Amino acid sequence: MSRTVTTTAATTAATAAETGTTPNPSASGLRPLAIDVVAPLAGYYLLHSAGGLSVFAALAWSSAIPAARTVLGLLRERRLNLWAALMLTVNLAGLALTFVTGDARLMIAKDGGLSGTVALAILFSALVGRSVMTPVLMPFLTKGKRDRAAAWQRLVEGRAAGSRAFQRHERVFAGAWGTALLAECVARVVGAFTLPVATMAWLSTVFMIGAIAAGAMLGRIAADPMEKLVAAETEAPTAV
Repeated sequence: MSRTVTTTAATTAATAAETGTTPNPSASGLRPLAIDVVAPLAGYYLLHSAGGLSVFAALAWSSAIPAARTVLGLLRERRLNLWAALMLTVNLAGLALTFVTGDARLMIAKDGGLSGTVALAILFSALVGRSVMTPVLMPFLTKGKRDRAAAWQRLVEGRAAGSRAFQRHERVFAGAWGTALLAECVARVVGAFTLPVATMAWLSTVFMIGAIAAGAMLGRIAADPMEKLVAAETEAPTAV
């Protein structure tokens, strides 16, 4: 649960001109992430650590938000809220794995199974063309500017000249993070059954930090071109 990679769908400032308001694109991009990822995580820790509930009960109750968001997205918008669905999947996997107890090696491998679930979800979302990782970049590449946020949205929706290249980089970015997390999962599971438990107690953290560092470094291969495409689309004559 605590190893979930964090973000959800980006929103735009298209209605700003009509309403006269000036929304903050960065805040708009991070708000769904806070609801879909941070809220369930915070709920889990509060219920388990502060509330004294069992791991199973805390996971079950903290699944309420992503479950509701997933169902409402399907009913109201006829589309899947990917980050809410991802959190729900991770919670359900955690619920299933809570029955794995008593064996230190299995407990270590269990954490790898959770990160593997996240990795597969990221890779699958990239495969179907709706990467859950793309919105994570939105606040950082648009830099809180309305014109850049609008350019971002045109690129995402395929309405810009650079959309095809942008979408290709989207898949590369998601692939980098998904592969890094999947490698961490494999390393943790293999290590859990081949190395001493005392070694894996600290090596697991090293694997996690290494996966995050690898995802960040490899992700730059796609993030840098995406930022250039956003800048180019912002300055394009058609943007006006």
